[in-house]
Amino acid sequence: MPTELLVSWLLLGPVTYILIGMKIAFTVKSSEGCAVDQSEVLKFALAALEQLKLPYAVVGSFASSVWGESRFTQDIDIVIHLDATSATALYQAFPPAEFYVSQLAIDEAVRLARPFNVIHPGSGNKIDFMVARPDGWSQKQIDRRVKLELLPNVSGYVASPEDVILGKLIYFREGGSDKHLRDITGILKVSDSLVDHFYLDDQASMLGVLEILRNVQDSCK
Repeated sequence: MPTELLVSWLLLGPVTYILIGMKIAFTVKSSEGCAVDQSEVLKFALAALEQLKLPYAVVGSFASSVWGESRFTQDIDIVIHLDATSATALYQAFPPAEFYVSQLAIDEAVRLARPFNVIHPGSGNKIDFMVARPDGWSQKQIDRRVKLELLPNVSGYVASPEDVILGKLIYFREGGSDKHLRDITGILKVSDSLVDHFYLDDQASMLGVLEILRNVQDSCK
């Protein structure tokens, strides 16, 4: 991975310019100008990941809105493959004048394969990065990702519909919030023909969420 690229940033009025090498790669409006909405924060993050060539997949509620029914969320969830070298490059891609992110938290996340977050205080939006383990289901989310237009004129990688469903089943098991079941129902209603049900059943069984899946499927009949 070309993580040795020079990553720097410049603040020019209401716009932050991010430089990778000697070229302006992407921008995001600062709180001094217009309010930054979630789409701008996501666009910024996707541009950084693409420039750094880091394997990733958008997951969580944003991904369930892609495959199912739209629902507002302030969090952007991204599964990412990250090592110690690329962790530094990713940290440098988020200018401290606009974002809060801890280099120590990223390093610990890489070492322990656990989440870390990047916060945009001006808008209240947050990006939750989940470091994928080299094997297991978290890595499958990246291996099976799909490239789609996630925002107008902006393409990016999103987890497959069945992997988004699996993630929602795990969230429900851990937290019990019905919003995750509603998200799954939305995916099954809108994109059921795109779902690999054999893979979904197999992984749901391995992850211990098959019974929850069956209950959701029964409710859709």
